[in-house]
Amino acid sequence: MSKKLSGFPEFLPRERIVEQQVLDHLRRTFELHGFANIETRAVEPMDVLLRKGEIDKEVYAVKRLAAAEGEPAELALHYDLTVPFARYVLENAGRLEFPFRRWQIQKVWRGERPQQGRFREFTQADIDIVGRDVLPFHFDVEVARVMAEALAGLPIPTATLQISNRKILEGFYLGLGVDDPTAVMQVVDKLDKVPADRIRELLVEQGLDGSQADRVLALAEIVTTDTSFVQRVEALGVEHEMLAEGLSELAQVVEGASGVEGVVVTADLRIARGLDYYTGTVFETRLQGWEHLGSICSGGRYDRLAQDRRTTYPGVGISLGVSRLLVPLALSASRSVPSAVLVAVDDEDTRADSTAIAQQLRARGIPTEVAAKADRFGKQIQYAEKRGIPYVWFPPTSVKDIRSGDQVEASPDTWTPPTTDLTPTILSKEQLS
Repeated sequence: MSKKLSGFPEFLPRERIVEQQVLDHLRRTFELHGFANIETRAVEPMDVLLRKGEIDKEVYAVKRLAAAEGEPAELALHYDLTVPFARYVLENAGRLEFPFRRWQIQKVWRGERPQQGRFREFTQADIDIVGRDVLPFHFDVEVARVMAEALAGLPIPTATLQISNRKILEGFYLGLGVDDPTAVMQVVDKLDKVPADRIRELLVEQGLDGSQADRVLALAEIVTTDTSFVQRVEALGVEHEMLAEGLSELAQVVEGASGVEGVVVTADLRIARGLDYYTGTVFETRLQGWEHLGSICSGGRYDRLAQDRRTTYPGVGISLGVSRLLVPLALSASRSVPSAVLVAVDDEDTRADSTAIAQQLRARGIPTEVAAKADRFGKQIQYAEKRGIPYVWFPPTSVKDIRSGDQVEASPDTWTPPTTDLTPTILSKEQLS
């Protein structure tokens, strides 16, 4: 008997229907905002993926079984969609129109320890806007708004989109007289896992005095659902040009992304993400009641997504961990098959008649299957019930809603089920319980 591989999730049909509907919703939302779809290859040169040293131990190498002993692996599976996208932009820059708006949904592979919400193979959904040399700041606002709208349309608990700006943190630390702002950010970034008292000790070990450490922690405590964070930061009495720029940018993003029903937008000055990668706006997202999953949707502004000798390509993007979101929530669909109708078969000699009715219904966009066996009608109804199919058609002109028992005369050329029955629906927690 085969053994399940830890960290490589597989879905049953009902779960797969949920995933497909979620992906369809994301695609529709992204395309409503003019994002074009791309797909990049699954592998990249090893040296490209290993440029970010902190990921070394999580990369899956790809090597031929027949490779010579000692022959090094040159390719590896991509662990995110951003590194391949940067390479894609460089290779295709002459054929792309900038600013280039891209959405991408693909599998990625990461060799980390499997646990709830973390997998070795998982699906990500990314959007990015990339410019040539310059990318106006209003795209930061747009990306945040698009993902807020995408999250709002999903059957998930309330999402909190946490937004910060690296310029605020770095400018604040520089204004305090800190010599190495990046080192301080790396310490503050541990606040979710380490008590504040211990963080203060680590800051002092970095060379900060007690007053500086206290104000660093005071900054990290600021969380608002409006732009009042600006006044709270200013009240801490630190001034720096970069700090002022970051406060202005963050206020614009918070205002622009707010007002989407079902999503809470906060300015959260603890968020620092990707200290060697992001250069301004940063995003993280947590689910109400599922905070232990960590961030399910993250990203930000990177002024050097890609560059060659002549051109720099700045970008802003955000990535949703689809598998990380769906697997722990264990959502299910109203039925395990797309079929809305099962056409009964009276006997095998008349199967062609049942098939013809099914074809008429399918031609009108109604998902239909024909009974597997010419069994007693009671057993064919049980078969439909087991699969969650709501309607059974009895040739030639009778259709029954097997949930209510209502049966009516109908023509396959005109009859249509209610829209809610046409495709499977995602069940709420209340419906599942």
